[in-house]
Amino acid sequence: MATNTSQEFDSVIAVCRSLFLKKTQDYGTAWRILRLSSITDQIFIKAQRIRTLEEKKISKVGEGIVPEYIGIINYCIIAMMQADMDENDPLELELNRVQQLFDQKVQETKDLMFAKNHDYGEAWRDMRISSLTDLILMKIFRVKQIEDNLGATVVSEGVNANYQDMLNYAVFALIKLELK
Repeated sequence: MATNTSQEFDSVIAVCRSLFLKKTQDYGTAWRILRLSSITDQIFIKAQRIRTLEEKKISKVGEGIVPEYIGIINYCIIAMMQADMDENDPLELELNRVQQLFDQKVQETKDLMFAKNHDYGEAWRDMRISSLTDLILMKIFRVKQIEDNLGATVVSEGVNANYQDMLNYAVFALIKLELK
């Protein structure tokens, strides 16, 4: 069966974007108050819940893993947007500005995904979803370490690249779960 990664990626992102913009209409940009470390912790909570659901196979709250992967994608985008802002930027952003920033971060991340897919030959298609979850958790721990080191790294990529990788892993998981 032929695959169209670009179309599948866009389809998953369309679901995430729609939810994100609806929540922005409901709540505004309340996420602007969060520090990057708090956003990282939110991503951790979602990834840890996915891992727990993968292992226990039962949810006591009634929601499955799909909404958690969507949350990871949207929180990664929030983190990347937040990282580009400072205290001079307003807490409340207009919806059209949020849409522009969202789309910009998604495009940057999609471009990275295609560069890596070229080099890795779309190896993610043969991976288990649980491995994608584990990779997200590993990236979270990397980001936490970088945050604890006040952003300093010796040879490693910074937090933004890790957020992009987590976003892409979550998209891959949702493609494999057939959210398209």
